[in-house]
Amino acid sequence: MRRDLIHWVPDTHRRARQGAFTLIELLVVIAIIAILAALLLPGLSRAKQMALSTACLNNLKQLQLASLMYIHDHRDYLVQNDSVMYVNDTGNALGTDYTGVSWCAGDVRVQTNTSVIENGVLFPYNRSVGIYRCPADPSRVKLANGRSQPRIRSYNLSIWLNMQVSDGTGSYSKITEITDPGLSQCQAFVDTHEDTITDSTFGLYPTEMPNWGDQFIDMPADRHNNGCNLSFLDGHVEHFRWRAAKKGITAATQPLPPLQLQDLRKLQTTILSWKTLQERWADF
Repeated sequence: MRRDLIHWVPDTHRRARQGAFTLIELLVVIAIIAILAALLLPGLSRAKQMALSTACLNNLKQLQLASLMYIHDHRDYLVQNDSVMYVNDTGNALGTDYTGVSWCAGDVRVQTNTSVIENGVLFPYNRSVGIYRCPADPSRVKLANGRSQPRIRSYNLSIWLNMQVSDGTGSYSKITEITDPGLSQCQAFVDTHEDTITDSTFGLYPTEMPNWGDQFIDMPADRHNNGCNLSFLDGHVEHFRWRAAKKGITAATQPLPPLQLQDLRKLQTTILSWKTLQERWADF
């Protein structure tokens, strides 16, 4: 037999063995992949959170633009906002709910279809039910079959904008009435915390109002990098970053911790002052 043929098989076997990974090499590769993943995942998570916040801001922008179109079509009257449910500090209903004409009626904690959105006065101006819900909202509604589905709404509208039921007396009816604060500082739609949202109105009282000025009534969300998104009556939207997380904070939390009080004061700059409210009460 020829000598070159005798060595042909062993040479191939030796080359194959030289091209394989050793256990040490494989462990090194796995370690490098793990390190890269550890470096990339926080960045990806932040990017995802930013994308969700941007989508939420876009929802609020669409709601606000629809609201401005409504105002234009109704001789400067603000969107009707008269669906109110009175609850205690634990979220249980108190007395009789008042459901008048509204941009969105009912208790979002139990609603399982979008008919309340579609029957609202705002829906003809933007027929997308998706803009009523923050994409980062984790809350769900239990169904009769034991399953659950995402809630249909995450946003509330300020009680100082055309809410004419009892404790809304003094609420602005027309956009031309609003001078305190100016339109670019006047709160409209608010991304509301999933633990406290019920009806579609956002309760918040002026700083110096006795008994109510030092507490949250409805709680703003904190799901966007410990912050909340809002729309304003001039049409723009903003992100408010909080100094303290809002979970567990209710109207019963008295007195508010210092950082929570700072957040409350920041939010109160977006509604009318106690002086203006007293003047409006005097006119009724």
